[in-house]
Amino acid sequence: MASWEDVRRIALSLPESGERPSYDGLPAWKVRDKSFVWERPLRRSDLEALGPAAPDGPILGVRVADLGVKEALLADDPALFFATPHLDGYPIVLVRLDPIEIDELTELIVEAWYARAPKRLAAAHRAASTPPPT
Repeated sequence: MASWEDVRRIALSLPESGERPSYDGLPAWKVRDKSFVWERPLRRSDLEALGPAAPDGPILGVRVADLGVKEALLADDPALFFATPHLDGYPIVLVRLDPIEIDELTELIVEAWYARAPKRLAAAHRAASTPPPT
């Protein structure tokens, strides 16, 4: 079971990442002023759109590489990943934080960081993170 402390630890471990409040004052993690993950509680319009399927508990907003990745995540595990009509057309998924495993959360946050980081910074991090061939 993941927590906001896990999100914070993972996000801040990435190069040039910082935590700043989003426009609604909730935590958001950014790389060079571009949000890649953030706390995203459901709003009234979200609750109305989702109806009885609206989840309880903390929700993490996550930027993904593109709409294809979004659709793949939504199809792969609809018990974990979801979206609201407000996010239609945007490469963003919502994640139920409570049930996600730490390994999956880490992969999701790192990939979100890659989606938002400048290309040179992302390439340098990828090169430093890739083990040398044996």
